[in-house]
Amino acid sequence: MKRIVIFASGSGSNAENIIGFFQTKRTAKVTHVLTNNERAKVLDRCKRLGVNSLIFSREEFFKSDKVLNFLKEEADLIILAGFLWKIPEQMVADFPNKIINIHPALLPKYGGKGMYGKHVHKAIKENKEEETGITIHYVNEHYDEGGIIFQAKTSIKIDDSVEDIAKKVHKLEYEHFPSVIEDVILSLDE
Repeated sequence: MKRIVIFASGSGSNAENIIGFFQTKRTAKVTHVLTNNERAKVLDRCKRLGVNSLIFSREEFFKSDKVLNFLKEEADLIILAGFLWKIPEQMVADFPNKIINIHPALLPKYGGKGMYGKHVHKAIKENKEEETGITIHYVNEHYDEGGIIFQAKTSIKIDDSVEDIAKKVHKLEYEHFPSVIEDVILSLDE
């Protein structure tokens, strides 16, 4: 059984969805959730779901091997679910094609530094896009530029608000992210 470690910075709704999905699977289990935010709501979800959590500082993440060494001991696959920091190059090198992110747009559009959450949905609305979606991709040294694993689309109506767009994207995230992770895990054994 593969061990999944999730990184999250916020509410953790995607993390909870992934944890729930793998609770009944034999392919993998979420063993830990790591966060850089001691006030992140994901910590409450972890307590309720009985999943170990770990809070780390910027220094521990970028200037020491503490988080990296923990991952080498505890993770077969790393999932970014609303995690906002760039992954250090050494971590990417030590986990090639084993760090997966979900982005709330159809990359390569609306990716890069600062393009997350409502910032993405607002830009999509302002540019009068007719569709948006999600991109699940491998993480490399650059924001949102790793190889694309999966994309799903949803249409946007002219009168959709930023919140309406966010709801449509969240629906796609919840529907697809766990099963795509499972597909990646199954491919690791091939």
